[in-house]
Amino acid sequence: MSQSDTLNELVQAEDRAVMAKAAEWLREGKRVVLATVTHTWGSSPRPPGSLMAMNHQGRFIGSVSGGCVEEELIGRYRKGELADRLPVSVGFGVGSQEAGRLGLPCGGRLQVTVEPLASAASIEALLQRMDLGELVARQLSLDSGEVTLAEGEGHPELSLTDERLVKVFGAGWQLLLIGDGQLARYLARMARMLDYRVTICDPREEFADPDPLPDVVYTRRMPDDAVRALAAKPRTAVVTLAHDPKQDDMALLEALETNAFYIGALGSRRSAAKRHDRLLKMGCTPRQLERVHGPAGVAIGSKRPSEIALSIMAEITATRNGIAAVADRVTAEA
Repeated sequence: MSQSDTLNELVQAEDRAVMAKAAEWLREGKRVVLATVTHTWGSSPRPPGSLMAMNHQGRFIGSVSGGCVEEELIGRYRKGELADRLPVSVGFGVGSQEAGRLGLPCGGRLQVTVEPLASAASIEALLQRMDLGELVARQLSLDSGEVTLAEGEGHPELSLTDERLVKVFGAGWQLLLIGDGQLARYLARMARMLDYRVTICDPREEFADPDPLPDVVYTRRMPDDAVRALAAKPRTAVVTLAHDPKQDDMALLEALETNAFYIGALGSRRSAAKRHDRLLKMGCTPRQLERVHGPAGVAIGSKRPSEIALSIMAEITATRNGIAAVADRVTAEA
């Protein structure tokens, strides 16, 4: 079994499970709607993009709140109040009394788009493309209810306008760490809490972890081979932690040829400058090297491994959310 096959087994395919069950219900002749969280304000248990499918018999899969919003939606749908023919937008938790009744945190609000699903065909097409490893943008017309599928690369995870709702399905977010050790383990734990698939690569036998973390893939491949295998998709972050230029530079050279959304390198500003010069001599262009976050992480004034890991995950998160410039500015001003 290949490394990528092993990694795929660890994917918690929540979105896929929701859509697959919806297609199954439709094939059985049930009426089905899909609810998508589109906005949240304040404290909300589920992020935008969360899905729930429900049928007319009251069965549901997925979650939009982790509380009583699901019951409210199911009840209103069974009464015929929601998404009879066209998508509708529904708000919850607007006032403190309603937030308490629905089990939302104090001040929490969320907006949900509910759409009727007409047939299993478009869902099956989506699932087939996901199974091929593609990123797929599912585009819902809010005026007509028509659904189209497009390439997902370049789209944000979720976007909503007056005319359409677009959600990207496909390969999950993953983090490749080059170099094992204490910092790698802290980063891996944090990343797993944020639903990343994590791979730690270190070909050095003396760095083998005697107590490997659960749900983390370990590989003894050479770093460039590991990057080549895992970083082809745009939802991948690569961070070099080996403190060994032979390991780190090898991974960075390969990562700069991929669609990785984040490339980070541990080290001081002095070591980052030396690394920059080395990579230039190896043929990298200044434009390519602008992609490298080095030193990795936002400036928080700490040298503790756990807090350095926190700063790196914060920068990865900022980059993933499209606000990398803010994280870079904070680091530059340190």
